[in-house]
Amino acid sequence: MMTEETALFANEAFYAAFREGDFPAMAALWASAANQCCIHPMWEPFFGREAVLESWREILQNAPPIECQAPYVIATPAMATVFCFEKIEETFLSATNVFILEDGRPRMVHHQAGATRGRPKAGLTRSRVIN
Repeated sequence: MMTEETALFANEAFYAAFREGDFPAMAALWASAANQCCIHPMWEPFFGREAVLESWREILQNAPPIECQAPYVIATPAMATVFCFEKIEETFLSATNVFILEDGRPRMVHHQAGATRGRPKAGLTRSRVIN
């Protein structure tokens, strides 16, 4: 069952792999059987595991100093969406990360990040679990 805690753990693992430029860890986080989509800032959408992972291979060769801030979770028993801010130096992006359960483990099926004029606000870390 997907829980807020499970989603936040998977989300943190995603950002750790991103920060560290760890391609094997990033690849392990993405679903292997489910459809996938990834949209990096200013890039076209990538669909399917092979294309998504190839985009990450390229990005992780020069991984930026990224930090996840103010994660907000909406979860159901089978999936969770984590909305957050990505801080890269003094720039903020807004991001959406979607996780499903695959073989009982949270796996990513969607990531999208883009420019925002917003900044994290105090108290935004509330989460919502939908049963």
